[in-house]
Amino acid sequence: MSLQILMVLHTLPLWFLVFALFLPRIALLLLWLETPLAPFHLHGIVPLLCAIFLPRLLVLYLIYLDQGISLWFIIHLVAALMVWGGSGGYSARRRTRYRDA
Repeated sequence: MSLQILMVLHTLPLWFLVFALFLPRIALLLLWLETPLAPFHLHGIVPLLCAIFLPRLLVLYLIYLDQGISLWFIIHLVAALMVWGGSGGYSARRRTRYRDA
């Protein structure tokens, strides 16, 4: 019988995980400026476009690469679903408010 000890290396700092819940674009920019993202191999135009248009998706991808499906991944997934689900209701309310006026 052998015992294996797995060492999990988390390269994403805690400040990024917390800050990305509220302002993902700014958190990605600060992470890019502060630390090298070499372990994630984010090269090319796709990560840049994802950071601009769907930053929460890129944050989820980074957390998945770093920790797998963990508590932080679930928290960010719930936040992303809440933001994406709530944004449609906001625009529908705004449209009806202007139409009624």
